[in-house]
Amino acid sequence: MASEEGNEEEKQVGEHPDAPAHHPSAPHDELFDISTTVDPSYIISLIRKLLPTHLGNAHNGLDGCDAPGEESKTNNMEESAASLSKDRVSSPLHQDSEAMDIVDDFDKPSCQEGGDEDLYSKLEKPGLLAGAEAWEEYGCILWDLAASRDHAELMVQNLVLEVLLANLTVSESVRVMEVSLGIIGNLACHEVLMKHIVSTNGLIGMIVDQLFLDDTQCLIEACRLLTLGLQSNECIIWADYLKSEHILHRILWFTENTLNSQLIEKSAGLLLAILEGQQEVTHILLPPLMELGLSSRLVNLLTFEMNKLTSERIPERYPALDVILRAIEALSVVDGHSQEICSNKQLLQLSCDLVKFPDKVEVANSCVMAGVVIANILSDVADLASEMSQDLPFLQGLFDIFSFASDDPEARSALWSIIARLLVQVQEDEMSPLSLNQFVSILVSKSDIIEDDLLDLQSDDCSQQDKSLTPGRTNPDGRTKALRRIIIILNKWTTSKDFIEGNDAMEDHHANDVNVGRLLHCCHKFIRINAKSCSLD
Repeated sequence: MASEEGNEEEKQVGEHPDAPAHHPSAPHDELFDISTTVDPSYIISLIRKLLPTHLGNAHNGLDGCDAPGEESKTNNMEESAASLSKDRVSSPLHQDSEAMDIVDDFDKPSCQEGGDEDLYSKLEKPGLLAGAEAWEEYGCILWDLAASRDHAELMVQNLVLEVLLANLTVSESVRVMEVSLGIIGNLACHEVLMKHIVSTNGLIGMIVDQLFLDDTQCLIEACRLLTLGLQSNECIIWADYLKSEHILHRILWFTENTLNSQLIEKSAGLLLAILEGQQEVTHILLPPLMELGLSSRLVNLLTFEMNKLTSERIPERYPALDVILRAIEALSVVDGHSQEICSNKQLLQLSCDLVKFPDKVEVANSCVMAGVVIANILSDVADLASEMSQDLPFLQGLFDIFSFASDDPEARSALWSIIARLLVQVQEDEMSPLSLNQFVSILVSKSDIIEDDLLDLQSDDCSQQDKSLTPGRTNPDGRTKALRRIIIILNKWTTSKDFIEGNDAMEDHHANDVNVGRLLHCCHKFIRINAKSCSLD
C-alpha cells in the first residue's frame, strides 16, 4: 500500500517536473476546471492584492484582514474563490500548454517588457515588492494575463471589475488609473465579458470621467477602452454615456492639442469608431460633434501630421496619420455631413500633397487613403477636377499608388475614378505638342502599372465567377472612362508624332512608339472584354 502511494506521488511529480517547490500540484478534488497557463488561485490572490488600502489592512498593505466596512464585498470574493476551488485546473504555473489567444487589440503594459520569463519570475517572488510598486507590478501582471480569455473570465468571476472600480474611485495615483483602465481594456477585447463591464454599476461613468485627467497614458487607455465599447454589441450604452457636449468637447480638445502621437492615434481612433459605428451610434454622437467643429479639427490634425511628415519623418507618427485619414474618409461619405469636409480646400491640398509624396513606401496606407478621400471630394465637388488635370506630378502619383492598393479593389476603383475625371478635362486638341508629349510620356511610363491592374481585375473576376461578377463591376464607369480617354489621347499623339519627330527640340520628350502601341492594345483589350461581359448581363 505504501509502495502504491509512493508511486502515485512520483507520478504526480513527474507530470510537472518544472513546478516550483512552493507551488505543488493541488489534490485532484481541489483543482479548477479551467484551461489556463497560470494557477487560478494565484490570479485570485493578485486580485485581492489590488484592493484599495481602505478595503484591506496588512503589515505590507496588500494582504491580511478585511476592513470591517467592506466585509461583504471581500466575503463575496472569498466565496467566489472557494466555489471555484472545487473545480479542476489543467496545470500548475510552468506546465507547457497552448499559447494565450492574444489579438491585435490587446495592450501590453509598459512594465511587462521582459516577456513570459519576467512575468513568471514576478509571480514566484511576490514578497520582494512592497507598497505602490507592488500594486503596480501585480496590476501589470493581471493586465498582461487579461489578454487570455480563460484568464480574463476567471478574473471577472472573482470580482476584478469591482476591485478596479474601487481603485478608480478612491485612488489619486495616475499610474493606478492607467493600469486599471488597461486591465479593463484587455478584458473588453473579449466580447463575452463586455456585458459584465456594462452591468457593473458605475463603471462606465467612472471610465468616462477619466477623460478629464491631464495624464497622457491614462487618456490613451481611456480612448482605447471607449473605442472597444463603441465597437461592441453594447455600443448604444457606451454612446449614451458620451453624448454630453462637455464630454465630446473634451475629447476633441485633447485630440487637437496633444503632441503625443499615440494619444492622437487613439483619440482619432475613438472618433473613427463613432463614424464607422452602428447607425444608432452615429445618430447619437455625430450631430453634436459636427456642431463642435469635427471637420475642421480633423483637417487641423492632418495638417499637423503632414508638417511632421515632411519635416521630420518619424515612423512612430505614421499610424496616427493613417487613422486621421481613415476618420476623414469615413466622414466624407456620411449623408448629410460630407459636404462640409469635402468643400475644405485645405483638405484637398493636403491630400494631393500626400499623393505626390516621393517616399510613398513609408506611408503606403496613408497614400491609398488620401486617394480615396480625393475621390470622395471630387464626387461632391466635381468642378475641382479642371485645375487638377494640369498637375502632371499628381497624375503620376495616382498611378504610383496602385501598387499599394493591389488587395483593395475599392481603393483601386477610387483611383480610377479620379483619373477619369482628370482625363475628361484634358483638351488634347488644344494642347501644344510639347505638353501632349509630356502627358503621353507619363501614361506610357505607367503602362506596366495599368496593365497589371487590369490583369489583376480580370483575375479577381475569374475567381469570383460563382458570384456573377464581371470585369470592372466595382466601378465600371470610372475605369472604362479613363481607358477610353487614354486611347483618345494616345491616338492624338500618334497622329501628331510626325511633327514631333521633326522637331529636334522635342527629341528628348519623344515617347516610345512601341510602348504607346502596347498601352493602346491593353486598353482596347480590356474595353472589349468588359463590353462583352456587360452584354451577357
